Amino acid sequence: MLQNSKEKRRVESTGEDWHGKPLQARPGFLIRRLHQIHVALFMEECAAESITPVQYSILTALEHMGTAEQIALSSAVGLDTTNVADVLARLERQRMVKRRMSPRDKRMKVVSLTETGRALLLRIDAGAARAHERTLAALSPTARARFMRDLAHLVEYNNDVSRTPMGLR
Repeated sequence: MLQNSKEKRRVESTGEDWHGKPLQARPGFLIRRLHQIHVALFMEECAAESITPVQYSILTALEHMGTAEQIALSSAVGLDTTNVADVLARLERQRMVKRRMSPRDKRMKVVSLTETGRALLLRIDAGAARAHERTLAALSPTARARFMRDLAHLVEYNNDVSRTPMGLR
């Protein structure tokens, strides 16, 4: 069971000398570098549509969620509400999403994917899949499954210390 985010998680030292390791052997550096590589692959594969990975994540989440309050969408993609609102404004100008006042709470907005947004997702689905495949290409199928399982475990374990925790399944 994960601890409350207000509590500091106590981790037993493994004795690793992180300071003595080169930058390229540190987990934070490697995770950030792999993210940069994946973004570059995504942008290359989806260049014809001029969509960012963040926009793709938001559109994909909406495809799965249906109509959603912006705050729930923020939680689903692990981004703060201000950034999500900015991205949604751009997507709305491109007619990918539609926003309106929440019928439950007039202070909140709900957002839904438009047919234009659905059509975009269909067009870039193969390119996004190629970006994922290329990111993992160096791994055998067994290593891929293990990597994805371990990556999901690390995200879930550390989710509560993020500035924008995701609502995990």
